[in-house]
Amino acid sequence: MHTTDNFIKHTSQNPLQQFFLKKFNERLLLVVGELSIETILDVGCGEGFTLQKLKDNHIGKKLEGIEYDDTAITLGKKMHPQITIKKGDIYKLPYKDNTFELILCTEVFEHLEYPEKALKELHRVTKKYCLFSVPHEPIFMLIDYIRGKSPQSIGHINHWSRNGFRKFIEKHFLVQKIYNPFPWTMILAEKI
Repeated sequence: MHTTDNFIKHTSQNPLQQFFLKKFNERLLLVVGELSIETILDVGCGEGFTLQKLKDNHIGKKLEGIEYDDTAITLGKKMHPQITIKKGDIYKLPYKDNTFELILCTEVFEHLEYPEKALKELHRVTKKYCLFSVPHEPIFMLIDYIRGKSPQSIGHINHWSRNGFRKFIEKHFLVQKIYNPFPWTMILAEKI
């Protein structure tokens, strides 16, 4: 069976990795749950792990995911058949302006060749909020080096500190809150 790095991360038996993912997901569910929104798009949703958690916690009424990787889409449809995952491109989302109350874009921007173009597209499609996350640098890089991995080996081409990512998001959004579920930076931003 073909797999993805994201699938391996979410199904890892490593207790430390599962601990960090659990803390990340707890923060995400708490933040999104407090927004009282009904329509959510997860851009770069992978296999739909986050969408499934939202569904399981009765957060949102219309949940959709966009993913570019065919293997992730195939795995996602097998694992989470009740979740809507569509093939798509972050630079040209197949939705009208102001379609979703919330867009999630977690663990995506560190992989993008044109992050500002993607940020503008998310701004176009959200009606109100975006929730972003990226690895907190330089901490994440140090952890990877300890694990014997380089940022390039896991596809990271952008590296942001907490403050640097905030400044990047502020180009098109009003930052509402910054969270730090170690070792990530998570930002809730509102459309302006």
